Amino acid sequence: MCANANQGTVDDLFNVKNAFYIGSYQQCITEALALRPSSKQEKLDRDVYVYRAYIAQKKFTVALEEIKLENDTPGPLVSVRMLAEYLGKPDKRDSVMDQLPSLFEKYSSEPICLLMAAMILAHEQNFEEALRYLHHSADSLECLAMTVCCLLALNRIDVAKEAAKEMQSLDEDSLLTQMTNAWVNIALGREHLQDALFTFQEMIDKYGSTSLLLNALACCQIMMGNYEEAERVVNESLEKDSNNAEVIVDACCVYLDVKNRGLYVKSLAYVLALLTVIIEYCVKFCLRPI
Repeated sequence: MCANANQGTVDDLFNVKNAFYIGSYQQCITEALALRPSSKQEKLDRDVYVYRAYIAQKKFTVALEEIKLENDTPGPLVSVRMLAEYLGKPDKRDSVMDQLPSLFEKYSSEPICLLMAAMILAHEQNFEEALRYLHHSADSLECLAMTVCCLLALNRIDVAKEAAKEMQSLDEDSLLTQMTNAWVNIALGREHLQDALFTFQEMIDKYGSTSLLLNALACCQIMMGNYEEAERVVNESLEKDSNNAEVIVDACCVYLDVKNRGLYVKSLAYVLALLTVIIEYCVKFCLRPI
């Protein structure tokens, strides 16, 4: 548990959120299901993170089967289910896209709904429209973090820096705020890369390594030209998840610059088939698809 810096309240989902942010999705689920919610709102918030973690694990069916579309289904769960349907059923994507305006009209005051809509639009590379949704929830850390990602994808680093500053004013100690500042530092490059590297290394030392954190660390090392160290980090990440598209992209970057250029060619072809995953990677790590 952690006290909210702004309100002095206790956030029982503190560990759940942090596990989700660093990509420790099974830990997120385990921590969340061990909680005994004290209110309907806390149960809803918990369930949202649980289903988002399942989606991050590509277990889309869990969210699709367990979230029932009924009259009393809360908006945040409806939007999470929409994301699961978009990612898990490619043939339904046009249908999901058509539902976004009505989702906004009905739940425009729900940050999670706006965030899920923005994530779907980001997968479509429609970052401008994603920003229009996110603009309606300027006091949500997660919406601001997604705003930064969209702005970086549009190469608007100047505006992204301002959004990151807004996050600091809301909660400068938040893990998500620190991670977002690190993304901005990666985009700024040069001397800022060292700051980003320290941020991710400190998180790994404190919370343990995850594919997400290792990928971020490898990205820093690659951009700094430290290919041997990047190779070590990538190999560690491959041991955790050899089928992770983001890991394979990092591996390709390393081996194209170091040795064994043909080693990951087949894997790269597989990654290219998962274009939406690569786009998400490019948003997170401030790179562009080739």
